[in-house]
Amino acid sequence: MFLAGVVGALVVIAVVVFFPGLRDDGKGGGDEARQSVTPSGTGEAKLPDGVECRGADCVGKDPESMGCGGELAKTASRATVGRALIEVRYSKACGAAWARITRALPGDEVTVTGAGGGAAAEQKGTVDEDFDAYTPMVAVKAGSTAKACAVLASGRTGCTE
Repeated sequence: MFLAGVVGALVVIAVVVFFPGLRDDGKGGGDEARQSVTPSGTGEAKLPDGVECRGADCVGKDPESMGCGGELAKTASRATVGRALIEVRYSKACGAAWARITRALPGDEVTVTGAGGGAAAEQKGTVDEDFDAYTPMVAVKAGSTAKACAVLASGRTGCTE
């Protein structure tokens, strides 16, 4: 009887070790849960649903069309220039920031600058008849590393801190 118990335990261990696909943890994860996990060594996690880019892949792209806006974006800093409000918007999921200007007039401009310098670290947007605008994205590790500046058609200028 003892020998039968030992052999049974060894069979169970062998099945778990050599056939991990047969194991069900009771959480309904199955193959779908395993497929959503990124293989180790790649260093990249799967993007959330609807998000099309991360970090440097987002540079120069529209935050809304890339899925970085909406609930995934937070205001990292803001300032007023005249009556216009400028904001740095940051999406941790995308690893990117952009500037937004509201309560503005046609011809007002907004710029976002990220860390690192160079053309990829600065993006511009111009207000049209909608009285607001936003810039394409710059790659940043945190929203606090981006800065938004406005140049109003009236000549006034200002930036976020």
